[in-house]
Amino acid sequence: MRYTLLGDSGLRVSEICLGTMTFGTDWGWGADEDTCRQQFELFTEAGGNFIDTANKYTDGSAEAIVGRLVAGRRDSFVLATKYSLNTRTGDLNAGGNHRKNLAQAIEASLRRLGTDYVDLLWLHAWDYLTPVEEIVRALDDQVRAGKVHYIGVSTHRLGSSHTCIRSRGCAVGPRSSGCRFRTPWCSATWSGNCSRWHAERAWASQPGLPSAAEYSPASTTSPPTADPAGCPASMA
Repeated sequence: MRYTLLGDSGLRVSEICLGTMTFGTDWGWGADEDTCRQQFELFTEAGGNFIDTANKYTDGSAEAIVGRLVAGRRDSFVLATKYSLNTRTGDLNAGGNHRKNLAQAIEASLRRLGTDYVDLLWLHAWDYLTPVEEIVRALDDQVRAGKVHYIGVSTHRLGSSHTCIRSRGCAVGPRSSGCRFRTPWCSATWSGNCSRWHAERAWASQPGLPSAAEYSPASTTSPPTADPAGCPASMA
């Protein structure tokens, strides 16, 4: 197994991330818990430490299974989960990017995962309704509360978020932004065979603020050997 850094951070993650969308049979397909455990053990025996799930996957069962799999050795893993998608039919505020959904989603995820923090929280999908300022402020509060260590955005262009973070000095943001705690913000891209999930650098290395129209996260099909500053992307 090779390892890389999570976005613009010092957190070491395996280049192969174990995805868990098919953990659980609640949707009429997927793997039962015994099969999930076999997959998990194969992954960890190979050196994998990065596990990705979401509150919506198999209606929460995926998170619950992951929680049971990592029980007793949770701190050895980098756990990522997501919020945004609606989890209660008929409840308009049980989904979306807004503060209320974020707060209830992270609490429910922590209960299912059996932990008091997640290493990485992804915004799962853009709702086109919630102001960027509200999203960034609410995510920042979760970082400050210690419930989330790193922040990510799944399949979304980050120009407006980047502008908001740079201008407001939030706890989440690039190292060059002057943020107080400077928690990295990552973007997700898939390689062609979908076997690797790369948390790529989402920030331009040069000084200055790119506009929303100019900015989009990097997209690669294989990890670089070094980042723009010359730091190694993989470690033995």
